[in-house]
Amino acid sequence: MHDHLGRFAALTFASDESRPPLLRSLARYEKALQLVAINFHIHVRRRLADHRVVDGVTLTPREFECLKWAARGKSAWDTSQLLGVSKRTVTFHLENAKAKFGVRTINQAVARMAASGLTRS
Repeated sequence: MHDHLGRFAALTFASDESRPPLLRSLARYEKALQLVAINFHIHVRRRLADHRVVDGVTLTPREFECLKWAARGKSAWDTSQLLGVSKRTVTFHLENAKAKFGVRTINQAVARMAASGLTRS
């Protein structure tokens, strides 16, 4: 299945029959399946656009947001109040960001983000 940008998705079925019933059904619904493929591509592009790549590391929007607040000197508790989530949730995202950067401290993760110039975003 191809979308209008030339991207494609593939799904393969195998059968012992030369013309299995499923294949006949798929041929009937080819346009609908192409629409599903196009929607899939749109969804994937949107999700990828939401993520930030910092120094070669892909951060989720929430990891990036928590690191931005940490870069501004906010504690996990402060950030939790600003974002309306629990302190534990903020800590979870900061720990994930640290692991992705391969660093031991929040300050090291913030320094990596600051070096990329993205703390002002």
